[in-house]
Amino acid sequence: MTTKQRAYLKGLAMTMDPIFQIGKNSMTPELTKAVGEALEARELIKISVLKNCLEDPRMLADTLAERTHSQVVQVIGKKIVLYREGKDKNKRIELP
Repeated sequence: MTTKQRAYLKGLAMTMDPIFQIGKNSMTPELTKAVGEALEARELIKISVLKNCLEDPRMLADTLAERTHSQVVQVIGKKIVLYREGKDKNKRIELP
């Protein structure tokens, strides 16, 4: 992913609300599956890491990206933005 594409995705993510929250249970197989399904449907998602989660948000983002075959767009504070390009018929976001 180029810096121009990453900047474009960051701009799209600014107006989004988080659709998942990671709490004290941290990473569960159910969460990973749900994130994968959301990426399939939306391509770009935002996740919020709650204060009671003891793990580092950057580490969580890298782990989630690896497990869901997606890319980390950004991690700011306790917010994670992930992107996975959709299949041909499900493609919603056209990268520059």
